Amino acid sequence: MATYSGPARLTLVDGTQVSGMASLSTNQRGGLDSWGGTFRPDQVSDEIRNAGDGLSLELPYDQTGSVSVTGVRKLLATQILVSLTGSGPAPF
Repeated sequence: MATYSGPARLTLVDGTQVSGMASLSTNQRGGLDSWGGTFRPDQVSDEIRNAGDGLSLELPYDQTGSVSVTGVRKLLATQILVSLTGSGPAPF
């Protein structure tokens, strides 16, 4: 299992880029490789609260992966935690 925890940038369907912190890991179940984790944006907006499929997550050194939002939950009054599922090869 590979992991990544650190800065990341989520690109929404409309091209808006949102900086934040990601915590990601790979999973191996029944011969299938998958990856996912969470993303905590620096700034909260309606666009990120309502995000769905067709997004990309960029890690340092131009490593990018395709992701879908599987859930959003409130952490504090001004913070949210976005659950992500990756598709394709993990960028870490």
